[in-house]
Amino acid sequence: MSEFRQFRARTLGGEEVSLEKFAGKLVLAVNTASKCGFTPQYAGLESLYRKYSGQGLVILGFPCNQFGNQEPGSASSIKDVCLLNYGVTFPMFEKIEVKGPHAHPLFVWLTARLPDIFGRAVKWNFTKFLIGPDGTPLRRFAPLTRPEKMENEIRKALEK
Repeated sequence: MSEFRQFRARTLGGEEVSLEKFAGKLVLAVNTASKCGFTPQYAGLESLYRKYSGQGLVILGFPCNQFGNQEPGSASSIKDVCLLNYGVTFPMFEKIEVKGPHAHPLFVWLTARLPDIFGRAVKWNFTKFLIGPDGTPLRRFAPLTRPEKMENEIRKALEK
């Protein structure tokens, strides 16, 4: 079993999920926020999910309030923003930390394997990590990278 699949996370509904559930899927893990300048990326992420989920893509959203207090809400309010404003149907998880001593183990693992030019830490909301169907971290995308700009990478990874 890959290291990726050993992690667990709680959904916005409070259900604990083993990431083993996503074995064989191309995963895009994203730290999100509802009150960020990048929040409209939810629409692009949902578009990618709808277009490629049948081919094996899954997007996992992890709300985080560590950057500018841009995710202050409860699970219910996060769910409302995602669903009502952006029609999000991909899995969303409970609010976590993605850096520092209380960072979720998944993000500790991802940032260690896919540092960016500034180092390991996640620097802002909507940092994206692409993980292969075998659980291998493939690529890190900066918050400025719009979902549609990742489409070629996603298509190539799905074709392998």
